[in-house]
Amino acid sequence: MLITFIQTILYIFGGLFSYMILFRLFSESLRFAWHAIVNNKLRTFLSLLGVTIGILAVISVFTIVDSLERNVRDSINKLGSDVLYIQKWPWGPSDGGEYKWWNFMSRPEVDISEMRKLSAKSQKAQSIAFMNSAKRTLKNGNNSIEGVDVFAVSYDWKDIRNFDLTDGRYFTEQEIESGKNQVIIGTNVARALFNNSDSYGEIIKIRGEKAIVIGIFSVEGEDITGNSLDNSAVVPVTFGQRLMNKRRSDPTIIAKAKVGVSIEEMKDELSGIMRSIRRLKPTMSNNFAMNEISLISNQLDGLFSVIGLAGWIIGGFSILVGGFGIANIMFVSVKERTKLIGIQKSLGAKNSFILYQFLFESVFLCLIGGVLGLFLVFILTAVINNFSDFGIILTFENVLLGLSVSAIIGIVSGIVPALSASKHDPVEAIRR
Repeated sequence: MLITFIQTILYIFGGLFSYMILFRLFSESLRFAWHAIVNNKLRTFLSLLGVTIGILAVISVFTIVDSLERNVRDSINKLGSDVLYIQKWPWGPSDGGEYKWWNFMSRPEVDISEMRKLSAKSQKAQSIAFMNSAKRTLKNGNNSIEGVDVFAVSYDWKDIRNFDLTDGRYFTEQEIESGKNQVIIGTNVARALFNNSDSYGEIIKIRGEKAIVIGIFSVEGEDITGNSLDNSAVVPVTFGQRLMNKRRSDPTIIAKAKVGVSIEEMKDELSGIMRSIRRLKPTMSNNFAMNEISLISNQLDGLFSVIGLAGWIIGGFSILVGGFGIANIMFVSVKERTKLIGIQKSLGAKNSFILYQFLFESVFLCLIGGVLGLFLVFILTAVINNFSDFGIILTFENVLLGLSVSAIIGIVSGIVPALSASKHDPVEAIRR
C-alpha cells in the first residue's frame, strides 16, 4: 500500500516536472522569437509576409467559396428538398454523362390535365400544382417595368412555394378555375408601378390584358439564384393561358411529398402514374423528366470542390515561399545562438530540449503570420459586407484551418534548423 502511494506521488511530481519543462521550453521559445522580431524587424517582416499572404489567399478563397455555397444552397432549398418537378426537359444528365438534348426535343409538354390526374391518383404526394412562366412587361398608366417573371399557377401552388403577403390575399380555387383576371405582385413591381402608393385593388396591364391587384408579396430579398418573388407576378393558371405561349413558358407539374414519405417513394409512384397517363409500354422509356433538387446539389458539390482546389493552389505558392522565409530565419537564428546552444548543452540540456526550443520558435513565428493573414481576411469580409449585399462570414472552421496550416508550416520549416541546432557539439559551439 505504501509503495503504491509513493509511486502515485512520484508519478504526479513527474508529470508536474514534465509540464514545467514544457512551459520553460515554450516561454524561452516565445522570448527568442520576440527577440528575433524586435532586433530584425525588416528581415522578420519580409519572411512573415509570405506566410501572411499565403494564409490570406487560402482562407479568403475558402471563406468566399463557403459563403457562396451557403447562399446558393439556401436559395436552392427554397425550392424544397421534398419537391419534385415534372417537365419535358431534365435539368442535367441523370448518369453524369453527356446531356443528350436531341432525345428530349420530341417529348410532349406536361399539361394541367395531367396534373389533375396525378392529383387524383397519387397517395404519396401532399400537394400537386401546375405552373408555367414567362417574362412580361407590366404597365400602370405611364409607369412600366420590363422583364417581370409572370407565373401562372394552380390553386395548390400556395402549399408548395412558401411566401407571405404584406397586403391582400391569395386566389380562391373558384377564381383560378374560372380564370379571373387577377394578379399578386412583388414589392419591387409594386414600387415601380405605383411609386410606393397603395396598389391593392388597382388595375395593371400584362401583355395588353387588364388584371386587378389582389395581393402584394412580402419582401424576400435577392439571392444569388434569383429565386425571389420581389420581381415577380403570379396569376391564375387559366388567366395565364392568355398571357403566354404554352411551348415557351416551361410548363411544370410540381409535387410535394407527404410527411414521412421520401422523395424517392413519391418519384416512383408519380413516374408509374405518368406512364399510365401517357400509355407508355413497359419497354418504352419515359417521355418526361422528373427533376429534383439533388440534381443541382450534386453538380454544385463538384463545382465547389474544383474552386476549393484552386484556392489551395493559389495560396500554396505563397505558403511555400513563406515556408522558405521562415526556414531562413531559423537557420540565421541557429547561427546567431550557436554559443548559447553550447552553454545550454554544457549545463546539461538534452538534444530534445534544444530541438523543441527552435521548433516552438518556428511555429510561433508562423502563427504570427497566420494571425495577421486571418486579421486581413476579417477586414476584407467586413468591407465586402458593408459595400455589398452578398453576405460573407469568416467561420470558426476557416479560422481553425488557417491556424492549423500556419502551425504545420512552422513545423515543416523549422524541423531542419532545429535538428541541426540539437546536433551541435557543446565544445565546438562554445568556441564559435
